[in-house]
Amino acid sequence: MARTGRPKAELVLTGDEREQLLRWSRRAKSAQSLALRSRIVLACAAGADNTTVAAGLGCTAATVGKWRSRFVAKRLDGLVDESRPGGPRSISDEQVEWTASYATGVTTAELAAKSGVSEQTVRQLDTL
Repeated sequence: MARTGRPKAELVLTGDEREQLLRWSRRAKSAQSLALRSRIVLACAAGADNTTVAAGLGCTAATVGKWRSRFVAKRLDGLVDESRPGGPRSISDEQVEWTASYATGVTTAELAAKSGVSEQTVRQLDTL
């Protein structure tokens, strides 16, 4: 007899969501927490259950359940870290993405000038 658990909300991805999740999961410069969340959602969308996804990705079934639920409720926005207390960020997500995508073959000074951030910020982004 098949084992049953609590019913899970159906997780269906649009083409754009799948592309964005794949980018987040594969890019070396993505935060590893976001990359893991993306892999979780992609595996769940492929039809795997929480236990199987957890075993394959080295996390707990509770973690898989948490991110599956958040994605169903808030879609891609549910996977991104919420704002935290402290001073406001001095660099936008767009600047981080742009800097990361054009970092190859360009000097730190050129990249800083083109992206509108300091050379020190470019160096720090390069180590993420």
